[in-house]
Amino acid sequence: MNQILLISCDTIASSIVSKILSTVSLDVDSSYSKKFQLHCLKVQTNENWPREQILSIREQLSSYKIDFLFTKQLLPINQPSLFVFDMDSTVIKEEVIDELARKHGVFEEVASVTKKAMEGGMGFDEALRLRVKHLAGLSVQSFKEVYDVLNLNDGMESVFQFVPSNGGKLGILSGGFSPVLELFSKKYPVDFFRANGLEEKDGFFTGTIFGEIINREKKELYLRKFASELSIPMEHVVAVGDGANDALMLNAAGIGIGIHAKQGLKDKITNWIEFTNLSSLIFLFENSF
Repeated sequence: MNQILLISCDTIASSIVSKILSTVSLDVDSSYSKKFQLHCLKVQTNENWPREQILSIREQLSSYKIDFLFTKQLLPINQPSLFVFDMDSTVIKEEVIDELARKHGVFEEVASVTKKAMEGGMGFDEALRLRVKHLAGLSVQSFKEVYDVLNLNDGMESVFQFVPSNGGKLGILSGGFSPVLELFSKKYPVDFFRANGLEEKDGFFTGTIFGEIINREKKELYLRKFASELSIPMEHVVAVGDGANDALMLNAAGIGIGIHAKQGLKDKITNWIEFTNLSSLIFLFENSF
């Protein structure tokens, strides 16, 4: 039975649901829940909707600022689950490399590389190496200073509370940098992470990446690897990200969700959250209703 979730910051009027979902076959049973200042209505269908139909309904609901998710199942309460997140602009509001570049006085140089990569003029690995090259000479201490001004994205605190208490594991796969994740994982319930290492010498970064680059292929690889090591089936894995670099891991997971996603990611996935926040993820658990 496929699960349909309508999520909003305001109460969801039954008239809206009837108007927009009147043309599709639904199970008569529905459930309503309110948690973390969000409202969620769950309905069910035996039909497998094509992506075009899901996008059409989401577009209609967008005028009411209602998020719409369509999944094959919710997470059972008696089995472990795994939530895997991108870091920058997903778990946190900021892009760490931008903050480091500002601190080092090379923001414009780094931004120009980012823009070229987003326009398709440069691959992720090449763009990352070039941006990191601009960070040569940056003090290792700068990571702690930047880390201290980072902010959790809206709703992430709720995720950190709710997921572990419901038997879920939390991981972060980041195209950013290990020094930030090392600090972050000491404060928050992160069970594992992977990010890019930076070569350092005498307390300063050399502008070179140390080890493998965590790109879109590596994100999918580690998602599958950690799920396997934890003996968690892929249908109980949730992946969350905001950019095209997250598409492979979102599509590999049982439930892949974009959070305030960039268009490059929306073009490759089916589900995303636009009007609410990360607290919406708690409704993926059966016991939320």
